[in-house]
Amino acid sequence: MDPLAVLRDYAARGDLDKIIFNGDDVLFGDDYTFPANVPTAFTSKQSGRPYPLSAAVFLAQHNDLKHTDFLQAARLRRIPPVSLPDRKTFLDFLHFGDSSLPSAEPLLPSSFAQDAHPPPPPPPPEEEGEDPDADEASTAHVRALERPLKDRNAVLDARGRDFLAIYHAALRREEDRLRNKDAVPSATGRHEPSATAAAALANPKLDKSLGDGFVPIILVPSASQTLITIYNVKDFLEDFVFVPSDEKMRAMKGSPKPECVTLQKKHVRGAGGPVAFEVRDKPASLKADDWARVVAVFVLGKEWQFKDWPFKGHVDIFNKVIGFFVRFEDDSVDSAKVVKQWNVKIISVSGRNFSYSFG
Repeated sequence: MDPLAVLRDYAARGDLDKIIFNGDDVLFGDDYTFPANVPTAFTSKQSGRPYPLSAAVFLAQHNDLKHTDFLQAARLRRIPPVSLPDRKTFLDFLHFGDSSLPSAEPLLPSSFAQDAHPPPPPPPPEEEGEDPDADEASTAHVRALERPLKDRNAVLDARGRDFLAIYHAALRREEDRLRNKDAVPSATGRHEPSATAAAALANPKLDKSLGDGFVPIILVPSASQTLITIYNVKDFLEDFVFVPSDEKMRAMKGSPKPECVTLQKKHVRGAGGPVAFEVRDKPASLKADDWARVVAVFVLGKEWQFKDWPFKGHVDIFNKVIGFFVRFEDDSVDSAKVVKQWNVKIISVSGRNFSYSFG
């Protein structure tokens, strides 16, 4: 059944108001249903392309509008508008039965019509001795009757679907990712520093004032191959005595490794009296505000020591935190080759005793 013939029949009966758009389909009352974008015999004089059924139906239902108003209404409904030269041709066909449109040839398979005959049964299986050319001819005949219902442009048509919300959601996710990129790591995840911590990290010389309850933090490596660890740092900084870490570990007789060591320094520049320090060896356990109290670090000379630290590399670290590298006096020059490029203080140890002014 040709949809244009059905449309002309509805126009002749005055039933155009019974034709409704339902999603991607056009419903002709309870009689027929056709795809809205199915091509018709109504073609454009300018381009030669067929108008879809939706354009023909919309023109039939709104032919009383001025052409400018009609174009605007069609665009609002996202329906291809019919041009002014084609408009008169179609209305003549619709109202006066003008046969200039080749509507006699159906453009859709008869399966769209409710009163259509069922499709012919498939041919019986080929029996031995049948002519294969006859089967090929039958297949070619069936293919010749086929009509494409949708092309790739029709499949990609997304009328009535709005992707703006998806686009905004993607933008919000990207903004959240960028905000979390500079967060400070902690034991339970990543946290953004508070306003106080952020100010201290940005300008430690002004905010890391000693006293008034401010307890500075010194970080030491947790690796066993370094000279200064959490086991011997107290003797090293308080008494200026270097005791190997393995000796201190044996003296502890199996006691668990301390999480934090507190030490006192009597003479620190900028302080009016003794200053207490916390020494830790697990940077990952520091919270955002703890990083604002970090004043010194003993380095290994390896870049991976500063992985996930809230700084932009070792240059930024040693502009805000004092760095120390401890080595034996008779070690090779290569042992300090890397740290000589950093803004750190190198301390050479000879035997058990040494002297150095911290702070």
